[in-house]
Amino acid sequence: MTQRILIGKLAVLLASLNEEEMDFLHPNLTEIRYCKGRVGSMNLQKVIAAVETAAKRERLIEDQHYRETHALYHAILEAIEGVTRGQSAIGEMKRTVGLSFAVVRGKPYTEEAEGEWIAVAFYGTIGAPVKGLEHEAVGLGINHI
Repeated sequence: MTQRILIGKLAVLLASLNEEEMDFLHPNLTEIRYCKGRVGSMNLQKVIAAVETAAKRERLIEDQHYRETHALYHAILEAIEGVTRGQSAIGEMKRTVGLSFAVVRGKPYTEEAEGEWIAVAFYGTIGAPVKGLEHEAVGLGINHI
């Protein structure tokens, strides 16, 4: 029996680890596709756009297939809710984020018919737009494609 690939766990690890810390992950990255990036903003649309752009640039999703873009969008929104504690507004609430993110695409189920899924994870800071007044936050969203 093949071991399940935990795309959410890998996404959180990829988002939170720097390049030196990632060495132990490399054997687990052979059956998935992923990308990483960083974004800082008081504008939620800029955060969403940064993740979408990275996923499209790395060809994790095909933007001509609506279901792929749609799955990514919902995974991003779910992950944002974790970072913002269910209050998806950032700048409107006088908050800013500085986030690392990872997008992971893979097959988390051993049953082939379950198909591919996409996970988005954020790790970083959220808080008042004053240096030193932010705190750590993490968010994870997973959706089927």
